Amino acid sequence: MRKNIKRIFIFLLIILLTGCTVTLKDPKTKKVVTYEDDKVKITLNQNILCKPTNKGLIKKYNEYKKQINIEKLPECSNFTPSDGNYNNLWETLVVKPLAWLTIKIGSLVKSYGIALIILSIIIRLILAPFTKKTAMQSENMKKMQPEMDRINKKYENKTDQQSLNQKSMEMMTLYKKYNINPFSSCLFAFIQIPLLFGFLEAINRVPVIFEENLFGLILGTTPLKAITSGHIEYAIIVILIIGTTFISQKLNTTAPTPQTDDINPNTMTNFLLIMIAIMSLNFSVALSLYWIASTLFTIIQNLIVKKTAKKEVK
Repeated sequence: MRKNIKRIFIFLLIILLTGCTVTLKDPKTKKVVTYEDDKVKITLNQNILCKPTNKGLIKKYNEYKKQINIEKLPECSNFTPSDGNYNNLWETLVVKPLAWLTIKIGSLVKSYGIALIILSIIIRLILAPFTKKTAMQSENMKKMQPEMDRINKKYENKTDQQSLNQKSMEMMTLYKKYNINPFSSCLFAFIQIPLLFGFLEAINRVPVIFEENLFGLILGTTPLKAITSGHIEYAIIVILIIGTTFISQKLNTTAPTPQTDDINPNTMTNFLLIMIAIMSLNFSVALSLYWIASTLFTIIQNLIVKKTAKKEVK
């Protein structure tokens, strides 16, 4: 099982490392080109999928016609996944469709920020069977915790191979009884990770998304860039990401398994929160909206599962 997970992880890395956003660099200074409006700075990308609409952005891009000629690009409102040259499967199957869906929903609701939230909810509804199964397994693991404790106590201080094998067999019987697969939650992770990077690529390469703002926050900038420029209000994005992720992890905490009993759940939770806090500083506001909406969906789903589980016990 672990070998299969490693292979899938390597496969995903190969996909994610191709067709990525290419930042626009000045040919003379070799520095990354940024556009600055009256609030924040936005890093410009060379392989955008459609034309920008912001006059300042258009003017800035026209200074680098040798690297990218925006006149050859379609209007974002007319963009389709088949536009442009074929580059790779990652871009064709993930990035362009996500970009197109965001543009279409954004044109309907008149806000690309709201469109990202709606699209994240639609995707989570499609993936609901997987996430519901993970949440239900978490509840089942809590139910079996007393029996697991009895097995652990039974084999406490026994280190001979026969006892260890017997303990493992009893544990596996217990997991079968409660219909628990220790690795089932990995499946959703391997779906979620490409989607996250797919949204990142789509956001970075569609000007009408990264040049817009929602509630006064520029979608294309990052909290780190904004905060260092004096816009402390962007810290709310980081706080929301950390807060929703923390609540989601607490609701989905499971008992240790033979494959994870050497890992302290609290240590893992704290480590992940620190990692996410650091990453969130460099997430664009647009990507952060996707993360927050997706995590809130998970929280609501887990609460419903918990409520259902309590009724079944009664």
